[in-house]
Amino acid sequence: KAEKMAERINTLHRHLDLADGTVSPSATEGAAAYAYTLDTASNFLTPEQRQFYDKNGFLVVRNLVSPKKLEEYRYRFEQFCNRELEALPGMTIMRDVAIAKSEFVPGEKAITKLQNFQDDPVMFDYCCLPEVVQYVKCFLGDNVMAMHTMLINKPPDPGLKTSRHPMHQDLHYFPFRPADRIVCSWTAMQTINRENGCLVVVPGSHRQGQLLKHDYPKWKEGVNKMYYGIQDYNPDKDKRSHLVMEAGDTVFFHPLLIHGSGTNNTSGFRKSISCHYASSECES
Repeated sequence: KAEKMAERINTLHRHLDLADGTVSPSATEGAAAYAYTLDTASNFLTPEQRQFYDKNGFLVVRNLVSPKKLEEYRYRFEQFCNRELEALPGMTIMRDVAIAKSEFVPGEKAITKLQNFQDDPVMFDYCCLPEVVQYVKCFLGDNVMAMHTMLINKPPDPGLKTSRHPMHQDLHYFPFRPADRIVCSWTAMQTINRENGCLVVVPGSHRQGQLLKHDYPKWKEGVNKMYYGIQDYNPDKDKRSHLVMEAGDTVFFHPLLIHGSGTNNTSGFRKSISCHYASSECES
């Protein structure tokens, strides 16, 4: 009886650990201790990294992508902007309507995003980087697919606060499931801080397990028609974290993590490159 009682107590402790995001030493021994990474991750991620991702829904890895690679992607992006290269079928070059009549950097023509670059071998190289994919597999398994690609070129704000991105969940844009087998890799291509509009995340928001209703934010100013956000989001109710990153730093995050980005108050564009991956087991 004593042994059965001890077993029940240990089981209860494990459930409590999962509920509040902490992991006790005994809980780390079993796969059930980690809801958002896979057993194979134990061969690569540290227990602390797995615990952090489980609790917070994101993991920042410093200096993951080399400056040489980032320069290759930057130059390729500029070639598309300058029309030295024609956009490939399915590629979307987005221009911000809020700054369409201005040009802060010659040649970039108010281009804020290059989406769906998977058919360009130079840009798609980012999605195939072994140093990135080895982390992706910790969340999704060995068979992964690149589902959505994007180079983000956040422009200097024209004074209307339209460069900020409202708090949202990426799962809003994806029809495939399950959510736990989707992860984003987002790499800073330069120093990204609060001055030029770094990512803002709500740690642990992925653990709610639900996709919230999205629409245009009800802001009195600075509503950018390119961006949806969580409807009636109250910034005062959540504890937010600002992810200050240097070039090459990469954050991996869950598609239900609530996140956004601030206003770019500098005179230059703020660049990052990202890919959303999904397990081959995902279905629409």
